[in-house]
Amino acid sequence: MTERPTTAVVLGGSLAGMLAARALADVTDHVTVVERDVLPTGPEPRKGLPQARHVHQLWSGGAHALEELLPGVVGRLRESGAHRLPVTTDMVALSPYGWYRRWAESHHMLLCGRDLLDATVRAAVLADERVELVERAEVLGPVGTGAAVTGVRIRPHDSAERIVPAGLVVDATGRGSRAARWLTGLGLPSVEQRQVDSGVAYASRVFRAPEAAREGFPVVNVQPDPRAGKPGCGGVLLPVEDGRWIVTIFGSRGGEPSVEAADFLRYAREELRHPVIAELLAHAEPLTDVAYTRTTANRRHYYERMPAWPENFAVLGDALCALNPIYGHGMSVAAQGALALRDAVRRHGWGTPGLARRIQRAVARPASAAWDLALGMDVFYPGATESGPTLRDRMVAAYVDRLMHTATGNGRIARRVTDVTSLERGAGALLAPSVLLAAVVGPLKPALSGPPLTAEELKAAGLR
Repeated sequence: MTERPTTAVVLGGSLAGMLAARALADVTDHVTVVERDVLPTGPEPRKGLPQARHVHQLWSGGAHALEELLPGVVGRLRESGAHRLPVTTDMVALSPYGWYRRWAESHHMLLCGRDLLDATVRAAVLADERVELVERAEVLGPVGTGAAVTGVRIRPHDSAERIVPAGLVVDATGRGSRAARWLTGLGLPSVEQRQVDSGVAYASRVFRAPEAAREGFPVVNVQPDPRAGKPGCGGVLLPVEDGRWIVTIFGSRGGEPSVEAADFLRYAREELRHPVIAELLAHAEPLTDVAYTRTTANRRHYYERMPAWPENFAVLGDALCALNPIYGHGMSVAAQGALALRDAVRRHGWGTPGLARRIQRAVARPASAAWDLALGMDVFYPGATESGPTLRDRMVAAYVDRLMHTATGNGRIARRVTDVTSLERGAGALLAPSVLLAAVVGPLKPALSGPPLTAEELKAAGLR
């Protein structure tokens, strides 16, 4: 830290933006968050976040990062009704390779509505006097040159345009980010990008669970098979606070669910690879209409590969890497990216030449891990890319397929897989010699014939 006051500006008051502000509050004197809308004061819907109505989960890798940034926040979420579900103990999941067994806990998920999570994090961040929120302000772009950014130009709703000077500007404006255009406007080359769009559409509803199933009920996940030669259809049931289930059904091009509430159960019963979700919903009470979205494309900007990068500027969250929400990695990547941002500043020092490039490379690492996981499935849907899967995509997928098949009947390999999917470890954990050998051998137990719900769970859900 220098003797002069240090300031940072975060663009966007999303979860990623709030966590970035919290990270920077530890290493700067003042952080300004610029948000285009008015943020709710409690757990209410936020404008500009259509995916909030669909299933969300915070994998343990993200939960650990969240707790490190905001000590005690996980406890507050639990007190407000969030569930901590052990993986894979409380997961009933049909993969493209068969039903997974419910092995002993390896990692966990934190489950609650997105509104509750956002509100809890937002309140904790804004309680810090070092963080200032500027709402209803349009971001016009960074100020500076291709060598260094010195601030950002904004247009508040109630005053003229002005420049907010900053020693670091962080773009956390999500899928709508204009960072790529801003950088070319500063004279820098175009950023390398890739998009993989599976064409998946989501339809979601909230249900009141049967009374006996409101505590301790597992996640239920029926996954599609993108290599089956037909549209991939799937569904997820997540238990959240207040005895509710959030249920999302989804389908790729040609197999999209309807926006009609009357068709929700039919789709879950007839289009999914197993009707277990429809069977569970037959005894649940619908509380909402259908929420629908098609904003599910995977989009990656490789800012860390840029041949030149301006000082004092960084991009994270969905602005860096937007993922198909069905894999549940977006929030965890945002938390890990914010933690990487803080640690990079601490390690190298505020104002150090090249700090912004080091930050960009650091925040890219968790994004890259989640990106590879999403592509392993989505790239195989028809029309997902212009040229189809690359040779690397096919080689990686062939190995992952074998691992996933092995994980249905080998608890040690299932744990290694969840090490990676929970973002606790990098993909290199799947390349250990013992894992390679296990993949060659395959499952050690026979395939399950149906969903591994216990007799108590079936009774609680009204199915027995």
